[in-house]
Amino acid sequence: MTIRFRAITALAAALGLGAMLQAAPVQADSVHIAGETTTYYTLSNHYGISVEELMNANPQIPANNIYPGLKFTIPGDVQAKTVAVANAEAAPAAAEAQDLPAFSVQSATNTVQAWGKEFNYAKVLQVKASAYSSAASENGKWGAVDYFGNALKLGTIAVDPSVIPLGTKVLVTGYTHPGLPKQAFLATASDMGSAIKGNRIDIFIPGSQSFVADFGYQYVQLYIIQ
Repeated sequence: MTIRFRAITALAAALGLGAMLQAAPVQADSVHIAGETTTYYTLSNHYGISVEELMNANPQIPANNIYPGLKFTIPGDVQAKTVAVANAEAAPAAAEAQDLPAFSVQSATNTVQAWGKEFNYAKVLQVKASAYSSAASENGKWGAVDYFGNALKLGTIAVDPSVIPLGTKVLVTGYTHPGLPKQAFLATASDMGSAIKGNRIDIFIPGSQSFVADFGYQYVQLYIIQ
């Protein structure tokens, strides 16, 4: 696990909060569950909201790693046919979408398909994986950012650059954890850690430290994307 340290300060403004909530107009955000062809552009057209607004409302969802079952926050009071998919009638459909075949490999052509997208891969590596969170005790003096100073997000992995160069795109498979997409996800080698040497990676998972710690150590398969 990558060792980092960061001081965190929190400000609480409890006094007067009730009055502020009563005075402010109610704006109910909605939920949209991604399908096979969902992108920020299709959501923007569907709800009449700019791509920038949607991305600001969903900072944890990178545009290049959208897969069926992801829950998007749709800001504002919007009306659309597929809005609020997290209801009793639509929930079964969402579950079926997550159960669709999401990952397949065509070794003859060195291609791999994940969530309807096809990638060419250069090689396959089996590595030992751990996971880390944004907790202060797991981050260095620079805080919860990767080696390049970007905020940690789903799709960030720490690597040994002598094995996997920084900036390399990989498809990660063979893991089990509720905080990660089913079967496969696209990641970028954009972080390093003092304990990450050789065939090792550290996967950033959003969530509490205890939730992420359930990952433990797992052997995973990496498809190095060309």
